[in-house]
Amino acid sequence: MNRKVFVLAWLTGVALVLLSLPFASSSAAKRVHIIVLGTTDLHGNLYPLDYYTNKPDSRGLAKIGTLIKQARKETPNVLLLDSGDTIQGTPLETYHNKKNNQPPDPMMLAMNSLNYDSMTVGNHEYNFGLKVIEKARAEAKFPWLSANTYNRGTNQNHYQPYIVKQIAGVRIGVLGLTTPGIPNWENAPNYAGLEFREPLLEARKWVPVLRGKERADVVVIAMHMGLEEDLRSGEVNPGQVPNENQAIVIAQQVPGIDLIFMGHTHRDVPSVVINGVQLIQANYWGRHLARVDLYLENSGTRWRVAAGAARTIAADERVVPDPELLKIGEPYDRETQAWLARAIGNSEAELTASDARFRDTAILDLIQRVQLEAGQADVSLAAVFNPDARIAKGPVTVRDIAGLYVYENTLVVLEVTGQQLKDALEHSAKYFRPYEPGKSAADLVDEKIPAYNFDIAEGVTYVLNIAKPVGQRIENLQFRGQPLAPTQKLRLATNNYRVNGGGGYTMYKGAPVIYRSSAEIRELIIDWVERHKNIPPAPTNNWRIVP
Repeated sequence: MNRKVFVLAWLTGVALVLLSLPFASSSAAKRVHIIVLGTTDLHGNLYPLDYYTNKPDSRGLAKIGTLIKQARKETPNVLLLDSGDTIQGTPLETYHNKKNNQPPDPMMLAMNSLNYDSMTVGNHEYNFGLKVIEKARAEAKFPWLSANTYNRGTNQNHYQPYIVKQIAGVRIGVLGLTTPGIPNWENAPNYAGLEFREPLLEARKWVPVLRGKERADVVVIAMHMGLEEDLRSGEVNPGQVPNENQAIVIAQQVPGIDLIFMGHTHRDVPSVVINGVQLIQANYWGRHLARVDLYLENSGTRWRVAAGAARTIAADERVVPDPELLKIGEPYDRETQAWLARAIGNSEAELTASDARFRDTAILDLIQRVQLEAGQADVSLAAVFNPDARIAKGPVTVRDIAGLYVYENTLVVLEVTGQQLKDALEHSAKYFRPYEPGKSAADLVDEKIPAYNFDIAEGVTYVLNIAKPVGQRIENLQFRGQPLAPTQKLRLATNNYRVNGGGGYTMYKGAPVIYRSSAEIRELIIDWVERHKNIPPAPTNNWRIVP
């Protein structure tokens, strides 16, 4: 790999990163220590709680808040940033945004109390539409940043592109960049009037502004993007849309950047240096806090970074949640819990999704059944979004369905051909690496491909033969007992993420849209269970993996 990429080794748990020249030996030089903290992909996790199991978990902004306040006790020189995907992801935010959007957004209240300096806009901010996003933005006491989001057809930034903060005399510029893949995943009305330009080009435009006009001593990029390739091999990570992640290319090609706080890819990246630029990422759901300690020196002209240290800090079981943040979240949590606890139906048997990617299961068939009926479709495609999903024998609650379908997707019905359906299933089958005798399907999963991109079909029967080469794995594909002809027209029920190309499903491009649901698929499932009461306990067994 012809790249100047260094992954630094840990020393007593902390990655020490030399960002510039050593400290000057002159005793006259002034020194200052600044801590830059970052969160990302909080996804509405305020409480240290898994709402789908209703059990405590080592996550959430309440725990991160304790770590932030500890850092502020070390020095008042703290800059606090977030890299997006903040107001979506937990039942707490779902209830707030869909059921009772009158109070202020709970994540904004919590972040206000922690004195965040900025938040970069993520793609999931748009899941509930522009009215919700603009309301939450107005409730924040800190700016939302995105230098590459423009009002469509103009050169007017929709959000503030950057901030400049003066801390202990040091001018720090923070540039926000959002992944431009939003039109590939989101319903068009949810980002109406906006366009998302290539982050690399915008970084080239704005970093010189920060260094020049704004006289920034330190330039930080807080991006809702991550590493676009495997640093070990240089191989581009599969399944990305164009320019979805550009952390590496920006670090390589845009001079004048000191730090990049990453997001979007849900990874814990304690410390990576690329082309002299420090990169760091704080995992997701508030499981870690990213921390960079900057040591700056001024010998009479301006400040420069002399040295630094970077690490991520786990919000593990030893971290006590901050009481102030728990109090802020209490009324939101109370109404969320009441909603989740409502019984809506019954299951004759325990249903689990633990092995639903390797065999047909009744729990995934529930999603398929709902999509087929709601869309009056011939075929349905769905993926296992939460392998820990479980519906116990007995009463079924909203919590059970929320745990089964964890995304805010909506239902779309397309008119496709038999060939397009087969192409989609062949694309899905890339989830498995080449077959090796003696290994199970679970052993052959390609970890580079997100599991939520493995779609399974209902309404047809087929065999997935992982011993065959990619592109030749779908065998004996039949519709209503007959081989499916490539020209056969079908009504296909899937979700808006897939229709827009999410997960690399480009074969649907140009397919006529027959129906779009205004309700989310999660809501359709809740409604179906409430009307039918009993969930069928047996799968249809319409597909299987061989050998």
